[in-house]
Amino acid sequence: MIIMNDRLRAKLKTLPSSPGVYFHKSASGEIIYVGKAAVLKNRVRQYFQSKKDMDAKTLALVHEITDTDWIETDSELDALFLEAEMVKRYMPRYNIDLRDDKSATYVRIDIKSDLPFVGFTRQPIDDGAEYIGPFYSGGAVKNALRYLRKIFPYFTKKSELKSALLLQLGLVPNVETAAQKSAYKKSLRQLISYIKGNRVKVQNEIEKEMKAAAKNHNFELAATKRNQLRDLNELRRQIVFSREEFLDISKDRALIGLRDLLNLEKVPRRIEAYDISHINGTNNVASMVVATNGVADKRQYRKFKISRDRNDDMAAMREVITRRLKHLKDWGRPDLVIIDGGIGQLNAVADLLNSENIPFLGRNKSGDHSRNARVVIAVLNSSHASLPGLTGQSSNKRLDLPDKPANDADGWIPDQVRNDSASYQTIELGTDDHIAKLIARLDEEAHRFAVSYHQTLRGKKQTENALEQISGIGPMTRKKLIKKFGSVAGMKLASETEIAEIVGQSKAKIIKQNMVQ
Repeated sequence: MIIMNDRLRAKLKTLPSSPGVYFHKSASGEIIYVGKAAVLKNRVRQYFQSKKDMDAKTLALVHEITDTDWIETDSELDALFLEAEMVKRYMPRYNIDLRDDKSATYVRIDIKSDLPFVGFTRQPIDDGAEYIGPFYSGGAVKNALRYLRKIFPYFTKKSELKSALLLQLGLVPNVETAAQKSAYKKSLRQLISYIKGNRVKVQNEIEKEMKAAAKNHNFELAATKRNQLRDLNELRRQIVFSREEFLDISKDRALIGLRDLLNLEKVPRRIEAYDISHINGTNNVASMVVATNGVADKRQYRKFKISRDRNDDMAAMREVITRRLKHLKDWGRPDLVIIDGGIGQLNAVADLLNSENIPFLGRNKSGDHSRNARVVIAVLNSSHASLPGLTGQSSNKRLDLPDKPANDADGWIPDQVRNDSASYQTIELGTDDHIAKLIARLDEEAHRFAVSYHQTLRGKKQTENALEQISGIGPMTRKKLIKKFGSVAGMKLASETEIAEIVGQSKAKIIKQNMVQ
């Protein structure tokens, strides 16, 4: 346990469960670190848990903390924006030591332009634009701006100026007249003010505009302002960064349990889970989802299109793991891999993962899910007869796989793998077990991500088939239309003029006629 003074220990007991910003201070009263939290009580206390899994820089910070203060906020958005302002104000030295300043993100709005755009950058320059930041959680601020775009519609690039779909969705404003352009700039100024932490001021402005519009019998504008106020209040319920608030200190019971269960050298900070999705071997895809310190890291997710369609999950899984291992340097090295499936799927990839000394396990979803979760544990390199802490049945099993067909593509399980026997242990963990919950959560997320990609490919294929029925629309034209509009549904929403920009007026007319049918 970390040694701390009695005053700080008593103070930590009063931490609230609300979002907010916390300030770690040194003995001299200097603010040495500023952070944000979805739940202040959970986040701040983690600094004072076991130091076994801390890195050197975090350990140095914790040893210097003698006091901690905090500010509660109404929402995670408010905490995100307040953190950026406080870091800019106090310039805490550990914010630089513990975070890569090259990854700091700024929101850029060229408010002085005739038609401003909203974007993100890591390198602010003196070009007259408004730069707001720095934000050290790039994913969180981008997520926050997606929510805010529904309230303060804005453009991110020129191509959006002609998008009827985005206009219908309310994500971009109408700027055909000078008055509409002026209203757009006013809305962007309110957005800037909100990001800078002036939530109450912005809400008061919008409320005054709503009342003035109603008084002048401009009920359409009054309704728009009313909806803005309603959506601003709804932001308090949005989860913006809690899933991306990766901890420097791993005190997750599931992670600690996995380390002890599998006899790993360290807590598995990066866990990858894989799944395959297809229908009768068509549109065959795979997913890789990543958890950092037990929390989903969607920026690290990857999806794979299997090289050929076939109804063979084991060959597909082997192909995916083969491709994944080529990216150990640029994607990072997993501390643990979770394979969707049982001994068959594990046998298909065991030699690949063993060659890189990467621990792995499988989740066999057969059995009674209401009572237990079955997990197949692979004993690395068959070097142990059993693993500490395992109480389930042990087995040495080999799956009998069919012979390799002639002229087959890469990914088929080679003879030496089919003839080897890997050592496994199958255990059943109760549904209340923290390890089982973590494994199930990641496996199901991999399944969701794989199915989503499969459905996307299948939808595009259906779109292609629909376009193939239209005379005069060739493969290259279909490809351009799919890239632009995404689907037949998107093309139905597009105007003939928008389609004509891609294929010309005559073909656009034919396409629109067929889309109506």
